[in-house]
Amino acid sequence: MAIAAVTNLALITFDLTYVPWRNFWLQGNLGIPLTNFKLNIPLPTNICRDRSVETGQPSRTIQQSAVICLYDPVKGIEPHRDTQAYLDAVAQLESQLAQKGVEAGLQDVAVQATLTKLQKLSTEMVETNPFAASGKSGALEKIKNNIRNRVATRTNTKVSTKEAFNIFWSTNNSRYPNYLSPTTWNSEIAWFSQTIRPLIQTNYYRTVDENGNPTNNFWLLDAPFVILFLLEFLARTYYISRRYSSLTWLDAMIWRWYDIPLFVPFSLFAPTWTLLRVLPTTLRLHQAQLINLERIQARARQGFVSAIASEMVEVIIVQVINQIQGSIRRGELTNMLQRATSRRYVDVNNVNEIEAIAAHLTQMMVHQIFPKIQPDLEALVRHSIETVMNQSPAYRGLQAIPGIGAVPAQITEHLVHDITQLIHNTLKTALDDPKTAELAARLMQNLSGSFIQQAQQSNLQEVQTLITDLLEEIKINYVQNLSEEDVTLILDETRQLHQKRTRK
Repeated sequence: MAIAAVTNLALITFDLTYVPWRNFWLQGNLGIPLTNFKLNIPLPTNICRDRSVETGQPSRTIQQSAVICLYDPVKGIEPHRDTQAYLDAVAQLESQLAQKGVEAGLQDVAVQATLTKLQKLSTEMVETNPFAASGKSGALEKIKNNIRNRVATRTNTKVSTKEAFNIFWSTNNSRYPNYLSPTTWNSEIAWFSQTIRPLIQTNYYRTVDENGNPTNNFWLLDAPFVILFLLEFLARTYYISRRYSSLTWLDAMIWRWYDIPLFVPFSLFAPTWTLLRVLPTTLRLHQAQLINLERIQARARQGFVSAIASEMVEVIIVQVINQIQGSIRRGELTNMLQRATSRRYVDVNNVNEIEAIAAHLTQMMVHQIFPKIQPDLEALVRHSIETVMNQSPAYRGLQAIPGIGAVPAQITEHLVHDITQLIHNTLKTALDDPKTAELAARLMQNLSGSFIQQAQQSNLQEVQTLITDLLEEIKINYVQNLSEEDVTLILDETRQLHQKRTRK
């Protein structure tokens, strides 16, 4: 399906660019803007059927670009009646001179009639501008400039466009006789074929439909792809809904929402909207592992996060603080304290979890952690005692007496060991004594109860005002600091942390 989507997207791109690029598909000339350089690219040709619009003769075959032969009918493009009649007249003149010879033919009555006809058609082309309907008026301006410059070069005189055409298609012009002669015919017709004919060929007539819009039969080419993508979408979403029992078929369709542009027939009412298929086509190529979009997806997500992160955090923090301030202003702080003393606590397992957690942590501290930190504690106590003792003159004098100078150090060592051991034994004894645990629990219970009771008896209005003002200051200062924070730098730091963790 990825290849089918790419094929359809390429066809859409070709259709949307066909009319603007028709000159290229017609002649294979790729010009560089603002320069006279043209790159000629050979295009495949084909025998196409064409009908002479001017004479109404039956259809004839012509050698033309294969792309033009195949795709002009899709866009409703036909040869323009006026410009095609002009080119037919030139072809008729060339055929007459080829049959009768240039020297004798230029004096022939039929050739003179054809030249007169070309003069008339040239005047009509300049006056009516048949290029306007197809948006090719620029081509007519180039024709006018080229014909004036060509005649001016030959005659050394500036003339108007109409007069230039009359001189160009004449053998016995009153002002410039013998412009077309046996010696100049080949060069002039070669110049016309190289310079003027391609510009006239670019003009066309495009039919309109019943709604008055230019004919566009691209939907006939797009319909098989639309049907294929619709059937594939229904089958894929049905499979997803069957694979995941929590999803309905509609949920699966919403999940695959990005496939919808593939089967919407935009070509019927909005051809340019078919470019929306770029998104599902790109995703399908990624899913088929034909292209890798991981880096692009990561950068897109980070860009999206950086764009909304600060705003989201600001809104959340301000909303939370506003709710807290509103609760305090409504007196819910006092109500909470009252409920704390009057409400019966619901116990689900007949265990005081706070006391159990505290007892567990205390047991771990006394029996497992304290023995491991006891050497460090002894070193700290020893250093503290020695620091205090060294400040005493009597102690320093005792250390200076020969024979007993080491006694103070030994006394200090025994004292440090006895102190830490006493602390450890005291904690173990207190921990194992049920009376001590009971007294500690009673102390904590009376402390919390007394605090709540005293808080209820006191006037909390001032405290509530202070808390509200404090929250307002936090809101203002924090939000301001958050606005000044560069979220992009934070995301970059986060990426670096992820990369470091990945390396490890």
